[in-house]
Amino acid sequence: MRLVECVPNFSEGRRPEVINAIRDAIAAVEGVAILDTSPDLSHNRTVVTFVVPVEKAVDAAFAGIREARDRIDLNQHTGEHPRMGAAHVVPFVPLEGTTMEDCIVLARSLGERVGRELEIPVFLYERAATRPDRENLADVRRGEFEGLHAQIGTDPGRLPDFGPNRIHPTAGAVAIGARPFLVAYNVYLGPASNLQVAKDVAKALRHSTGGLRYVKALGLEVDGQAQVSMNLVDTEKTPLYRAFDMVKMEAAAQGVNATWSEIVGLVPERVLLETAARHVQLRNFSSEMVLERRVRDAIQGGPSVSGFVSSVASSAPVPGGGSVAAHVGALGAALAQMVAGLTAGKKKYAAVDAEMRALALDAAGLVTQLSALVARDAAAFTEVSAAYKLPNESERASATRRDAITRALLAAAQVPLETARACARVAELAAAAAAKGNSNAASDAGVAALLAEAGCRGAVLNVRINVASLEDRSFGAGLLEEAKQLVAQTSVKARAAIEAVELQISAIR
Repeated sequence: MRLVECVPNFSEGRRPEVINAIRDAIAAVEGVAILDTSPDLSHNRTVVTFVVPVEKAVDAAFAGIREARDRIDLNQHTGEHPRMGAAHVVPFVPLEGTTMEDCIVLARSLGERVGRELEIPVFLYERAATRPDRENLADVRRGEFEGLHAQIGTDPGRLPDFGPNRIHPTAGAVAIGARPFLVAYNVYLGPASNLQVAKDVAKALRHSTGGLRYVKALGLEVDGQAQVSMNLVDTEKTPLYRAFDMVKMEAAAQGVNATWSEIVGLVPERVLLETAARHVQLRNFSSEMVLERRVRDAIQGGPSVSGFVSSVASSAPVPGGGSVAAHVGALGAALAQMVAGLTAGKKKYAAVDAEMRALALDAAGLVTQLSALVARDAAAFTEVSAAYKLPNESERASATRRDAITRALLAAAQVPLETARACARVAELAAAAAAKGNSNAASDAGVAALLAEAGCRGAVLNVRINVASLEDRSFGAGLLEEAKQLVAQTSVKARAAIEAVELQISAIR
């Protein structure tokens, strides 16, 4: 199932009946799972976090915006947090099986529908923005509800992306976007008398005024306390602990202590694990050390196919072509196993029963081997990347770095070579399944052979590029020769499989 997260902010945090009506309208859409509802009395806003299948995402978000339009009048609204609409901000966030591009499409589809059906002006922001000056939410909502009254319809720079070129009289305007996971994080600096300190800290912290690259921050008074309110828009590049440390340092410079902090809504477990590891100074910490995570992976059987596809589509360098080649080979092996399973035990194929049962076992082993190679290829790339980052200031350090790079590149070439060997074996099994297996599944055997060839060729490309990166390519000469032979061998078997499939198809006519 392809899921997205949606985290709409509504300009109501004090009337439970309104908050519940908005939440219930969203929850009523098929497939929606409400994960969290976080009202804030001082900010007078509520953040609803839900996940939903891609196909229902626009319907769910639209239901919440419509309910907010009907129940919230911004002319009667006051609160600490900036706001421009009854439904203030509606971002889509990609989850397993989806990409940022999917979320951009959702944002634009929702924006068009909100503008057309609800007559609310829509501004697209972040990754969904249609112009650079609207990527930053702070720029989009500048002036808030009251300021937009005068700007929309008169200022060409305030022409909405969708909807009427006028403010909605009670519901204002809405920002709809697509973005990575955002952590809403607040740090408190004691009594309200420290408000100016909170504002100074926020100014030092936020990127727009020279602070941390992926942090947006405001200094606010909340419940009689000074608060630094932050949005951490990329916690991989600016971790939560770094934001907290900077708040603490900047406040201490003015003689003020950070008293406590809070997270609004939900947070990825990785963020908290990193923070905990930092606090107790754990070296070489990895999420693989967490018992519950290992148990989850074991129970679930690893990442889903849609999750893997989404990971490949992301901008991260891993998993890359080598992992995909192994995954493709595993799919080919699985198809060969399927054909063998559809053949064994059938009276018509009694003569090849033992062979097909053995083939199924061989194929199952290759599925396991190639599935493991998916992760191993990604890990090998990570080692290469780490080697290139080693210091080289001194002659000794430079020599150590060169040796580390050589070892890492050779290891990174060995992994796809193993993939190529396994894919060559898959092609052999596929050819046998196509020639002797259940004729009704001949096309499946043919697909298995094609996947095996593609996996082998893809793996060999990775062998070659790693060897080509070696300072002394002679170290990889043997690897290249074997890789060349494996491609030739796999191609022969793949052709044999396709010829057998063509014979089976011809016999049907």
